[in-house]
Amino acid sequence: MSTDLSPDSSELPKLGLIAGPTASGKSELALRLGEALEKRGRRARIINADSAQLYTDLPVLSAAPSPQDCARVEHRLYGAWDGAENCSAADWAARARAEIDDAHVQGITPILEGGTGLYIRTLLDGIAPVPEIDPAVRAAARALPVEQAYAALLQEDPARAAALNANDTTRIARALEVVRSTGAPLAHWQQRLEGGIGHRVALAPLVLLPERSWLYERCDRRFRLMTEAGAMGEVEALLARGLDPALPVMRAIGVREIAACLRGEATLEEAVAQGAQATRNYAKRQYTWLRHQPPADWRRLTPQNGESYDPEAMFVSLFHN
Repeated sequence: MSTDLSPDSSELPKLGLIAGPTASGKSELALRLGEALEKRGRRARIINADSAQLYTDLPVLSAAPSPQDCARVEHRLYGAWDGAENCSAADWAARARAEIDDAHVQGITPILEGGTGLYIRTLLDGIAPVPEIDPAVRAAARALPVEQAYAALLQEDPARAAALNANDTTRIARALEVVRSTGAPLAHWQQRLEGGIGHRVALAPLVLLPERSWLYERCDRRFRLMTEAGAMGEVEALLARGLDPALPVMRAIGVREIAACLRGEATLEEAVAQGAQATRNYAKRQYTWLRHQPPADWRRLTPQNGESYDPEAMFVSLFHN
């Protein structure tokens, strides 16, 4: 992700970013930082960068901010999409850009908060302007067994094929449909990223990477509490809508496990254990991405056993360095 700023980056509008895996405490830290900003006379706006918290259907299961939290500091893009909609990274980035620009116009300091790396990268660096894929080409590419699709990709886009695992069904099909529909390999489009805002903001990033055993224990405890606080009802209502199982909201962490319980295919204890495991697996993937993918100069914090941080110190660190 780009962090190249112009020589007068100190004059660029500020954009805070608090990133971290699920259950790492980033939401509370963003809230406390927002309050610290407002205490110093600077309005704050927390903007969601979590793919599950986008949807109105799962406020409990996605650990979305409560009405009380939203009353403390303004929050945007939480529950902003209906579950029947498919919000892509590009869709989210367009709305996030608008919220950030509006905040800057009003003299508000925006703070991105979330752990969806693809969303953060798309917002800062931009997105490849791949033309719309011909539906017939897409259907044909995705219908191929992965072995045949990979063999075809070796012929039509060998560089991309070499960079992929031969069993990566989704990415192989995507690369194949792009080269067949557009006549150019995916790398051609990825070199022409558009819409990124990294060059026009002074980014103040903070990545939370807490001790793993503490994080995983918190994942377990939080998932159980979710099932007791309304997540079961959320999933039941979601299933009643008869939505396409391929929609992002239907693939959110915990939905499949709770749905199995509701259908009588698993006990509550089994669903809780499986949902907690899925949450830990997701946290592990986020942790790995956030540890290695963001630029080296992004500040990383490794709190031990739930150690908290003074929001005043965070203010100074993020906005005065």
